Amino acid sequence: MSIKVAVVEDEKHYNNALKKIIDNDSELDCVAQLYSGAESLALLNKIKPDVVLMDIKLPDMSGIEVVSRVIDNMSETKFIMCTSFEDDAHIYDALKTGASGYLIKGETMDKIIASIKDVYQGGAPMSFGVAKRVLQYFREEKTIVNQQLNDLSKSEFEILELLAKGYLYKEIAEIKQVTIDTIKKHVSNIYKKLHVNNKVEAINILKNL
Repeated sequence: MSIKVAVVEDEKHYNNALKKIIDNDSELDCVAQLYSGAESLALLNKIKPDVVLMDIKLPDMSGIEVVSRVIDNMSETKFIMCTSFEDDAHIYDALKTGASGYLIKGETMDKIIASIKDVYQGGAPMSFGVAKRVLQYFREEKTIVNQQLNDLSKSEFEILELLAKGYLYKEIAEIKQVTIDTIKKHVSNIYKKLHVNNKVEAINILKNL
């Protein structure tokens, strides 16, 4: 069965070029050509393609906004941003919203076809420069997280580890031989140092160490 692909691109020449290469591949089928955000919002959920090639700069709204508004009802559909924007803000906003891939316009048609098949199989295709930016971002995030955890006192770190293991405040207080209020104060300090708002977020930082 062919992979159903929808193209969202306001430049008609490029939209038609994408449709042509998709339909020339026996494993793919271009089921829709869309040219605006409004058209995409109205039709994508009805069409439910397997993969969407989504431009970011549409005439009426951002392609990232389109993805954010349809993705909850299209959990089986994979979105690849295909755009001229390669700055950090657009890349991270798109991926955070739920896009599975990010290609810069100018990629070869072979790369685009391979990316469609890759994302359909669960991959996360990206242009080389985009992949480098994403990798650098996570490296920097890792460094920041390590520094935040290093800012915790020995006692605070031990309390965070106990929270991660599922211990309650009362149980931690007994282990540490202090009052529950003291534990609560330590936990409050942990949240401030890790820049989080709750226990789940704090534990996630520890688990991602």
